[in-house]
Amino acid sequence: MSQIGNDIEALLAPVIESLGLELLGLEFRPGVGNALLRLYIDAPEREGGVTLDDCEAVSRQVSAIMDVNDPIDSHYTLEVSSPGVDRPLFKPAHFARFIGESAKIALEFPQDGRRRFQGRILAVDGDVVTIEQDGQPVALSCSAMQKAKLVPVFEMPAKPGRDAAGSGRKKRGA
Repeated sequence: MSQIGNDIEALLAPVIESLGLELLGLEFRPGVGNALLRLYIDAPEREGGVTLDDCEAVSRQVSAIMDVNDPIDSHYTLEVSSPGVDRPLFKPAHFARFIGESAKIALEFPQDGRRRFQGRILAVDGDVVTIEQDGQPVALSCSAMQKAKLVPVFEMPAKPGRDAAGSGRKKRGA
């Protein structure tokens, strides 16, 4: 993350925590004429997660803090979002929380000839996340990651009259 992103995170995290929420991370994309500041918040202690009311409350508080401190030199759009099903992963602790789940990771620079990885999260040790890529463990540094997110798994319920393979044929003698 850029220095301005780190500064904004340090400024906003306590405000968001005072609302009983967690700042998972942020994306800051500077732009000509209009930048984008996207905040991802979570409610880890609450059943049901983040609500629309939470996003509105964070947006109001953050807007006031940003107006007073003015860390962004240009016009910007503020977005406040829940993590969603394809939850972004920003820190080693986020990966540790989802060991066994599948993640998609893009690196800033290639490692072993590739920048994009996808696989099951196997372990986290300090800043290093190990995933299973093509059946092999691959160690990736969080500081080298450009973007990372969980890969949602949607299970299809079995339809009546279909066997486990889903062929649509009924088993004989059943």
